[in-house]
Amino acid sequence: MLAGLRHAPGAVVADNAYDTNAVLAAIACRHAEPVIPPKSSRNERRAYDQNLYAERNKAERFFGRLKEARGFATCYDKTAVSFLATAHLLAALDWLR
Repeated sequence: MLAGLRHAPGAVVADNAYDTNAVLAAIACRHAEPVIPPKSSRNERRAYDQNLYAERNKAERFFGRLKEARGFATCYDKTAVSFLATAHLLAALDWLR
């Protein structure tokens, strides 16, 4: 997914399942900061921005609320345009809540 980005991100926030040397090298090639907590099995502990990592929870809860809509979660829409329209509608409804 990092290879498909057009612009370099400032930081890449991910779960500790992505704490591998290959992923960290890919992030470093994009000149971004890895915000990934180290796995407990890692010998060398890395520092990461814990406040930015905590913000990741907001995005996960938002996508969880989007998935409450059955049609969005199961991708019943036939085209990308109608799927994106559904996502916009659900996001607007969530914002109004």
